[in-house]
Amino acid sequence: MGAFILKRVLQAIFVVLVVTLFVSYAVRLSGDPALMLSQGAGSVTEQDLQNIRAGLGLDRPFLVQYAEFVRGVLVGDFGKSFMGGTPVSRLIADALPATLALAAVSLLLSILVSVPLGVQAAVKQGKGIDQFIRIFSLIGLSFPNFWLAIMLVLLLSITFPLLPPSGWDGPVSLIMPALTMAIILSATNVRLVRTSMLETLSAQYITVARSKGLQDRVVLYKHALRNCAIPLITYIGLQFGNLIGGIVVVEKVFNWPGLGTLAFDAIAGRDYPVLQGTVTVLSLVIVAVNLLVDMAYGLVDPRIRTR
Repeated sequence: MGAFILKRVLQAIFVVLVVTLFVSYAVRLSGDPALMLSQGAGSVTEQDLQNIRAGLGLDRPFLVQYAEFVRGVLVGDFGKSFMGGTPVSRLIADALPATLALAAVSLLLSILVSVPLGVQAAVKQGKGIDQFIRIFSLIGLSFPNFWLAIMLVLLLSITFPLLPPSGWDGPVSLIMPALTMAIILSATNVRLVRTSMLETLSAQYITVARSKGLQDRVVLYKHALRNCAIPLITYIGLQFGNLIGGIVVVEKVFNWPGLGTLAFDAIAGRDYPVLQGTVTVLSLVIVAVNLLVDMAYGLVDPRIRTR
């Protein structure tokens, strides 16, 4: 297990380096921060712009800037924001809990909804409830996350003023963003659970378990669901990357004080250090979740642990 974890960690380091290198280069194609900082300053000469770039450290070669960024990351220093000079690590520390809370609640709601619905759809294959669940999942897959977020705001904040439309106003503000993501995630997970359960329920050991007189709940959730959990865990782990990507958009719609909003503001302001730090932290989170998924295989299936 130690060698397995070490191998995954080395792979994770390589992935994060590639991602941050690409982002660090791509963000510099978005424009010149010196022009943003000089807006409203009246007449600005080229020498003034060069002085601003030198003050920001942008006059050095790209690889030198990237190497300095990596050295800072190793000691937890992501640099300072171009807009105000606030340490990026402080901005990320303030925004990261909000993003992780939204991601965790969305994923938990999705699992609580999709697993029972997927199991019931498989058990009632071809019947009315199966058709209803499949139509529900198809509709959920058809919704873009930003459109669904806007519709929920119109319904639950304007038509029926039940929830705050944006920002942070206590735990109740988490409901609509989490519900937006959970609906989209559940639509996919329901179909996956149904397909996996259909394959498992046709296995011989399920017939033997039922012939022993075991209750349907025990057969479905203890035996069948556990044996089809590997593809579910795999997909949920892969889905977490899409979840983080979707959260970036949803956070902006709801003005949620997380990393997504921070990244959008950094793009608009051409704030290289903030965007690089945000993407690096998001990459580390996604890589860590996938590592946990790999380790979870051995807990679910002893055969994998033995190999």
